[in-house]
Amino acid sequence: MEGKVLARIAAIVFIAVAITATIIEMTREDLSVPAPSAPAFQPPADPLREGQRRCQEMGEAAANDPACLRIWAETRDRFLGRTPAPEPNGGQ
Repeated sequence: MEGKVLARIAAIVFIAVAITATIIEMTREDLSVPAPSAPAFQPPADPLREGQRRCQEMGEAAANDPACLRIWAETRDRFLGRTPAPEPNGGQ
């Protein structure tokens, strides 16, 4: 076979593959959209996170708030993987 014939055959095969891929892509259903009947995932409420947000909203006043200091200590212990330190007055 001559070079021109091989080039034409290669071009025809390439075009056939491109058309086939385009048809397959156009007929494929879009699965990226979740079904409307699926319930939305709601993570459980974390009281520590709610306390952190409250302290964040307090601004500089949170530095003198005992509840915020306790929340920050618990956050630090959780982050570092330490067991919480016992409260000085026995937890009362």
